[in-house]
Amino acid sequence: MRKKIGILSIIFLFFNCLSLSSQMRNPVVAGKWYPADSQDLSKLIDNLLEKAEAKAPSDNLRALVVPHAAYVYSGRVAAEAYKVIQGQEYDSVVIIGPSHRYGFEGVSIYPKGAYRTPLGDVPVDEQLASRLSQVSGFEYTPRAHEKEHSVEVQVPFIQKTLPQAKIVPVVMGFQTPQYIRTLSQALSEAISGGNVLVVVSTDMSHHLPQKKAHSKDSKTISLIESFKTRTLMKKITRRENIMCGGGAVVSALLYAQNKGKARVKTLKYADSSQFGGPQDRVVGYLAAAVYARSSSGSSSNFSLSDKEKRKLLWTARSAINHYVKKKEVFDYTPQSAHLKTKKGVFVTLKKEGRLRGCIGMVEPKIPLYKAVIQAAIYAACKDTRFSPVSEEELEDLQIQISVLSSLEKIKAPRKIKVGQHGLVVAKNNQRGLLLPQVAVENGWNRKRFLQQTCVKAGLPKDAWKSGAEIFIFEALVFPDEG
Repeated sequence: MRKKIGILSIIFLFFNCLSLSSQMRNPVVAGKWYPADSQDLSKLIDNLLEKAEAKAPSDNLRALVVPHAAYVYSGRVAAEAYKVIQGQEYDSVVIIGPSHRYGFEGVSIYPKGAYRTPLGDVPVDEQLASRLSQVSGFEYTPRAHEKEHSVEVQVPFIQKTLPQAKIVPVVMGFQTPQYIRTLSQALSEAISGGNVLVVVSTDMSHHLPQKKAHSKDSKTISLIESFKTRTLMKKITRRENIMCGGGAVVSALLYAQNKGKARVKTLKYADSSQFGGPQDRVVGYLAAAVYARSSSGSSSNFSLSDKEKRKLLWTARSAINHYVKKKEVFDYTPQSAHLKTKKGVFVTLKKEGRLRGCIGMVEPKIPLYKAVIQAAIYAACKDTRFSPVSEEELEDLQIQISVLSSLEKIKAPRKIKVGQHGLVVAKNNQRGLLLPQVAVENGWNRKRFLQQTCVKAGLPKDAWKSGAEIFIFEALVFPDEG
């Protein structure tokens, strides 16, 4: 008898584990809040994204704020947020929404399996979900996800804009300051690496006359843009009618600040009456981007994710190998729209720590990935200071890429910050450029840096004092291991 019970227990555990590993959250508002037919849904989102006008901030995105009403009302606003990430490469998206139908303490983190929509199944990033749960102490509350739309309506947009990304669905219960702070800290610790985006799902004020709603929402947006998290938490604690997902918004703001300096850019605001709803009972919708702010406060705000940097380094090495071995230009187009941005770039080659070639382009005339391919080939085979790289040397090359900001003409040399700025000195059709890292590697001060840039231009070393134009720029520099 005991043997039979033991066997039955094993069978039960097996099927229980099997059901957990294949856990599927089926859609509950498909056909109500968005089309249930896959072709209709795909076409609708494509049309919304095509009409969206938002442009991606040049810095690394940390979070998006997106509305979660039926697509007929909030779809156009949501598309403005998702337009920013379309074609970029994120490994995972943490979606945080409020619980509308089930009140509970804490936060529910969906642990494994997938979320299903008419467009297919999106797998949960189980490792990230587990880390977030362990760090925060929050567990999985099944009823929080069963009928909740705030997370679900984000998934089809993610499927269309980031088709390779996994998700971590998170539903907030009672939005207390304690839970808000715990979640924000957990996000900071769990997302310590990798290429992860946070999407916050919230609508603004609910069921107010249009004029009053616009006034209230304007004040709330101002608080969000200025990171007034304490004020926002007080309003949320008092259950003021400002946002249904206010706790998620504040958690994302605190998370962004924990990662460093951050800014909020409002992409679009609208209300339900603008899309067919009554004007006396409107719901406000906000699309916003929370992104890293350059610590220097300069115009050099362009950033790349670690994954995008690795992709560019791979592109440079592949271009060199392909050209050296086959005398052909490497043909490759990345998926990331970020890598198609027109940027100036330099590729530096070293062998055993010594310079082996360095060529690039200052002006942002072609897409970044194409500029890297061209600069890599020229650095390897067209730098007249060196003989062309041989096939035997390929494995020994160390590659460094420097993505340049726009040039800024200056009159006062004191504006030059060694280690931060690169220099261009120009006079009489002669121009010399030195990258920011060159001054650091050689231990130069500002004066020596200026002199050496003049020499690079073929000018007298003190030409910067007598009529030469001086330009500064910054560079996003990243090497590989070779």
